[in-house]
Amino acid sequence: MKKSTQVALGGVCASLCLFLIFMTCMFPFTQFAFPALAGIVLIAVIIENGASTAVLVYAAVAILSLIIVPVKEAALMFVGFFGYYPIIKVKLERIPWRVLEYICKFGLFNVAVIGSYLILIYVLGIDEVLDSSGAFGQYSILALLILGNVMFFIYDIAVTNITFVYLHWFRPRIMRKIH
Repeated sequence: MKKSTQVALGGVCASLCLFLIFMTCMFPFTQFAFPALAGIVLIAVIIENGASTAVLVYAAVAILSLIIVPVKEAALMFVGFFGYYPIIKVKLERIPWRVLEYICKFGLFNVAVIGSYLILIYVLGIDEVLDSSGAFGQYSILALLILGNVMFFIYDIAVTNITFVYLHWFRPRIMRKIH
């Protein structure tokens, strides 16, 4: 692939990622969904341009999303986890023991999500997140974390399947025309 095509792909993917994160402004309760989709967009950059270029695209989107996206929770979900997860997923899957691989994946997810919310609450001062826990208080936060882990498991499988489809269907039919 020519260098100009690689740069163009990086720019288009960065724009699409930023657009998806920005979409959380228009659709309530999508603070996880759109950043997760934005992370999936990086699969094309990883495959076509390599992990180092994907890291650059992630960094550009991360900085811009923190600056211009009004829904800081969505921006932090991208920055704190969904933006870099597809990049490091391949490395995590090289761990020879499946159980250890999943312990690392779920550990990373939980540390990232809890860390992102701590930054959201204590650094950015957006404590409305605590108010949204409602009458159940701390138990609803625990329930949301458990639900988040279930959704992460589904997301991990989805990233694997989307990567497979990209490599075996999209790339041979669409991307070969660009090369």
